[in-house]
Amino acid sequence: MKIDTILRRPMAWALAAAFGLGGLALAAADHLGALNPPATFKYASADEPSAHAGFAPVVKRVLPAVVNISSTKVIKTSGQMNPQMDPMFRQFFGDDSPFGGGRQSAPRSQREQGLGSGVIVSPEGYILTNNHVVDGANDVRVTLSDKREFKARVVGTDAKTDIAVLKIDADSLPSLVIGNSNNLEVGDYVLAIGNPFGLGGTVTMGIVSATGRSNLGIEQYEDFIQTDAPINPGNSGGALVNDRGELVGINTAILANGSEGNQGIGFAVPLSVARNVMDQILHNGKVVRAYLGVMSQQVTPAIAKAFHDDKVSGALVSSVAPDSPAAHAGIEKGDIILAVDGQPVADSAQLAMHISLMQPGTDVTVKVLRDGSERTVNARLAELPTETAKVDRPESETDRALDGVSVENVTARTARQLGLPETASGVVVTQIDPSSEAADSGLRRGDVIQEVNRKPVRNVEDFQNALRNSKDQTLLLVNRQGNSLYLAV
Repeated sequence: MKIDTILRRPMAWALAAAFGLGGLALAAADHLGALNPPATFKYASADEPSAHAGFAPVVKRVLPAVVNISSTKVIKTSGQMNPQMDPMFRQFFGDDSPFGGGRQSAPRSQREQGLGSGVIVSPEGYILTNNHVVDGANDVRVTLSDKREFKARVVGTDAKTDIAVLKIDADSLPSLVIGNSNNLEVGDYVLAIGNPFGLGGTVTMGIVSATGRSNLGIEQYEDFIQTDAPINPGNSGGALVNDRGELVGINTAILANGSEGNQGIGFAVPLSVARNVMDQILHNGKVVRAYLGVMSQQVTPAIAKAFHDDKVSGALVSSVAPDSPAAHAGIEKGDIILAVDGQPVADSAQLAMHISLMQPGTDVTVKVLRDGSERTVNARLAELPTETAKVDRPESETDRALDGVSVENVTARTARQLGLPETASGVVVTQIDPSSEAADSGLRRGDVIQEVNRKPVRNVEDFQNALRNSKDQTLLLVNRQGNSLYLAV
C-alpha cells in the first residue's frame, strides 16, 4: 500500500501539471486570436491572363527575330624561336618538339572565335548585324531562338558604318518591322535585345539619351543613337527597338571607361543608316557613297571667334580637292558649311555622314559662311574615290597665344621629307615647347604653316610679319602630312 501510494503521487502531479499547462496554452491562443482576427486571402488562378503593364507583349514579338551569331576566323602566327628545351624533355620529344629546342618553329594556324547577335529583317532569311562580329570570318553560324542552327553567307559588309548583311537558307522566319529612326527623340523608351553566348535572348530597357552622336572615334561615319539601356558584351549586332517593337537601330558599342561591363552609355547605328547600307549591298553588291571633295573640321569657340562668327556650328573647310564637285561649285578653303539642301550642318562628322548617304550624281545646294556673309552654291556630287575615303579627324583647338615655336623655310628637300610637293611653300615647325600654349592648341613639330590669319605665308619673313600684326588670337592654316587643318592659337 505504501509503495503504491508513492508511485501514484508522481503520476497525479504530472496529470495536474499537464492540465495546468493546457489551460495556459488555451488562454494564450484566445489572447492571440483577439490580436489577429481571421484573414481572408485571394489567390490568382493559374489560367487567368496577366494584365501586362510593361513591355512583355513587345518582347514576346521581338525575341524570336533576334539571333545568336558565332564566327570562326583562321589566323596564321609567325614562327618564333623556341626556348632551350629541358634535357628531360629532349630525350622523349627531340629537338623539334613544340616544347622548345632553340629552333625556329614553323608558322601555325589558330582559330579565333567570335560571338555576337543579329536581327532577322526579312522572312527569307536576311540578317543585319555588325561588321566587327563577322569581319574576316571563315565560318559564320546563326542560331535561332528555337535552337535551330544555320550556316550563314556574308552577303556584304561596310566597315565604315560597322554594318553587315547575312543570309541563311530558311524561309517563313520571324522578322522585325523596320522602324523610322529619324522620329526618335531624347527621352523615348527603347529596348536593347540581343542573343549573346547562345543564352536564348536578353532584354534591357532604357531611354534615348541623345541622337546624332559623333566624333567618338568608333567608326569612320558616325551618327549614333545613344541610350542608357545596357548593351553588354555579346549584344553587338542586336536590336534596338522602340516601345512598339519596331527596329530603330543596331546595337554597336558601349562606353565602358576601361571596364568590360556596361556603364549606362551605349551606342546604336540608326536604322536609317543601316537600311541605306543594306539596300545598297542587296541591289548593288557594294556600298557607293557620294563625294563633295572637301576636308573639314570642327568649329570650336576659338575658330568661330577667329572667323568672326557668333555660332559654334558648321563644318570648316580646311582643304578643297582639285577638280572636285566642291571646287567646281566655288567652295573655298576657309568657308564654313552651314547647311546642305536646307538641312543644318552641326559639325564636320554630320557633313560627312549626310553626304555619304546620298548617291553620286545628286544635285545639292550648299550654304556657306565666307568672310562674315552667307552665300549658297550648287554642286553635283561625284562618287567617293577609294583613296579619299579617310575621314579627317582634326586636333582639338583651344584659345591660346602663339608662343615657344621655332620655324624655318620649307625647302624642296624638306617638302619631300614631309610628303609635300617640292613647290610647297611656308614655314615648318622645327621646335615647339611642349608646355607652351601653342602646343596646347594642337600645333606639332613638322607642321607646315601656310597661312596666318588668312594671309599666305611663303617664308619666315612672312611668318614674322604676320605675327606682328596678330592681336589677341592667331588663326593658322597648317599642312600636316598632306592634310590641311586650321588651328586657332
